Amino acid sequence: MPELPEVETIKRGLEKFVVGKKIAKVEVLSPKVVKEPAVKEFVRRLAGKTVKQVLRKAKLLILKIEGGEYLVVHLRISGWLTYGSPDKKARVRFIFSDKSCLNYMDSRLLGELRLRSEFESLPFFKKLGPEPFELTLEGFKNLLKSRKTKIKALLMDQHLISGIGNIYAAEALFAAKISPLRPALSLTDKEAQSLYKSIINILNQAIKYKGASVDTYRDLQGNKGGMDKHLKVYGRQGQRCFLCGAVLKKVNIGGRSSVYCPKCQK
Repeated sequence: MPELPEVETIKRGLEKFVVGKKIAKVEVLSPKVVKEPAVKEFVRRLAGKTVKQVLRKAKLLILKIEGGEYLVVHLRISGWLTYGSPDKKARVRFIFSDKSCLNYMDSRLLGELRLRSEFESLPFFKKLGPEPFELTLEGFKNLLKSRKTKIKALLMDQHLISGIGNIYAAEALFAAKISPLRPALSLTDKEAQSLYKSIINILNQAIKYKGASVDTYRDLQGNKGGMDKHLKVYGRQGQRCFLCGAVLKKVNIGGRSSVYCPKCQK
């Protein structure tokens, strides 16, 4: 699933290539992904309108459309966007007046497109916690207090902190040398500070390298992200730790696999 760095990379691509362009027509090839309004209305209301701005909240993309409407794109597990020529595998195509095309791709049809006059009242949006970049160190420490939840699960709880998924939770915990199995309340002030800094640093690094393409994710031009080469634990179960040489272990936390170093992470 695309996480904050991947969605931020797509946002920046949209700002570069799509903002200011007029949508000539919309082709919906897989109606299932258009959740609101009805497909015909969705197409009618977008045709002839210009993309004015691109916003992002956690893993959501929000395109502000001329006339005061918002195209909300929730990529979920397998969605991504490409820009250029029309793609025959696209689920929805947004064709601009200059003949260029924004393709909504989704192999598993799990993503969602919505056209609304506002987006703040969407149940998913309302439940999102602050992004890591919006949290102060003290705010982060307060999230950990009194919570017996395993720290890895807490970091991935979008109601508490939004934008972090399996990849960057695992990497931040490794960088801070904290076991994903630790209860959140067991972290000392020093450990909480180290983890907070690690989260910010890892996310910034991932944005710099335009995300990680460990699954279907590509940037707007169809290129893989470069963060894959810098992952220390995610997806490396059974391999040797880069720091101590111990074999990395995989455990299940909250229904998700988690890889960590049992020697480095305590």
